[in-house]
Amino acid sequence: MKRAALFVVMVAPVFAQTYDLVIANGRVIDPATNLDAVRHVGISAGKIEAISATPLGGKATIDAKGLVVAPGFIDLHSHGQTAENYRFKARDGVTTALEMEVGAGPVAQWYAERTGKSLINFGATSGELPARIAVMHDSGTLLPRDKAVERAATTEEFTEILARVGRGLQEGALGIGLGIAYLPHESRAEVVKLFLLAAMKKVPVYVHMRNGGPLEPGVVDAVQEIVADAAATGASVHVVHITSMGLRETPLCLAMIQGARSHGVDVTTEAYPYTAGMTDLGSAIFNEGWQQRQGGIGFGDLQWAATGERLTAETFAKYRKQGGFVAIHSIPENIVELAMANPLVMIASDGILDEGKGHPRAAGTYARVLGKYVREQQVLSLMDALRKMTLMPADRLGMKSKGRLAVGADADVTVFDAARVTDRATFESPARYSEGIPYVIVGGTVVVNRGELVPDAVPGRAVRRD
Repeated sequence: MKRAALFVVMVAPVFAQTYDLVIANGRVIDPATNLDAVRHVGISAGKIEAISATPLGGKATIDAKGLVVAPGFIDLHSHGQTAENYRFKARDGVTTALEMEVGAGPVAQWYAERTGKSLINFGATSGELPARIAVMHDSGTLLPRDKAVERAATTEEFTEILARVGRGLQEGALGIGLGIAYLPHESRAEVVKLFLLAAMKKVPVYVHMRNGGPLEPGVVDAVQEIVADAAATGASVHVVHITSMGLRETPLCLAMIQGARSHGVDVTTEAYPYTAGMTDLGSAIFNEGWQQRQGGIGFGDLQWAATGERLTAETFAKYRKQGGFVAIHSIPENIVELAMANPLVMIASDGILDEGKGHPRAAGTYARVLGKYVREQQVLSLMDALRKMTLMPADRLGMKSKGRLAVGADADVTVFDAARVTDRATFESPARYSEGIPYVIVGGTVVVNRGELVPDAVPGRAVRRD
């Protein structure tokens, strides 16, 4: 397929060095150094080779005058690891999308399936849930549905689960994915053993905590469990989607996390900019008592992703038998705003689309933060928002080559219009591209050009643990 011409090539004088690509005249924002100034960025061989106050020569040039030039966004929580999902990620400014909560298994096979075929960078943890599904012969795919939900693992089964998780780490997985809430019979001792494995291998645990909401045992108990396990084992831990777990208790949860950090526990967290979560209606999340655990919501607060309909008691029972994604409208708007503003909280989508159906966060998370919470509501500054999308997740991963605009860093770059960037995805129409992000570069290759995807571009590389 013939590609459209990439850029407006500017007339320029002869330069001592010519780069593969120059991003010229843009407002370069780098949270790692707090740089916020008009600069010219030179890229060659997939790396940033120059950031200059004076013009640079390039074989190709993007004129970014009036646009923000930022490090490519890193999504730590992206279940959608397909070509369909990568397209929406790229249009939302994401250059690296990682499956860290559920994770993968077998890990080597998961990476092999995507190598050389991906629009953006990809990676995963070694997941306990995939290991349990395989060992306990559960019928679930992304999440367990029956055998791993209905009973505890035997000693022999858990030994094999632990071994599989360990093999995934040997194959380069970025940490351990832990979905306690989806395993009602998982013991606290088993969780500790997984934390011990993470500590031994010096990788983080990315955890969906055991309980959510205000009821006891609830989210406070859940935070106490993972903080205690991290403190006792020395493992690092990342708490996924703090707002959908904490609900109105989110301020207390964040205070607990800050307190643990101030006493030397390596714990981080994330949130998405929406007032609804989403998960499989057939999962353990909707076992008896789910209304109270979700803060007192009812059937009408659930929205079936396949049709957009709000549920009733009858349709809840029908769809629960077959399983499928459902949005859970339970997070207060003021809690979303609090999380967006809190300096501890990274931005991560928790997104997945399947043939255009799913949650709008899969397509619009990053543009929504920049448009709604930075520009319109001024809940946080542009620099702080970009820090939450780039530097903080890179630091959580221990990666110095991503999440920053610096000489020697990977040339993953997002160029957007701060005055126009916005999300368009909705719960009724989730598969709608974000707007106001005209250029996205992955490893020095342009994948979004003038607001359109570049056909046949597959520069995405595997992100593995060294």
